[in-house]
Amino acid sequence: MPNPKRRFSKTRTASRRSTKKAGVPTITVDTVTGTTHLRHRAYKVGDDLYYNGRLLVSTNAE
Repeated sequence: MPNPKRRFSKTRTASRRSTKKAGVPTITVDTVTGTTHLRHRAYKVGDDLYYNGRLLVSTNAE
């Protein structure tokens, strides 16, 4: 296996790491309930659990 001949400088390491950062999460407004939520995540409206505009779990027993 090849090994580096010299150590990387602090500036070179810092400039490489400066481009790796967390992005801004994408927020969507649901057309059915009108609430804002993270995309591809289940979200609660009151006591009900929704995903992709569909009711998954309802706590109201009818």
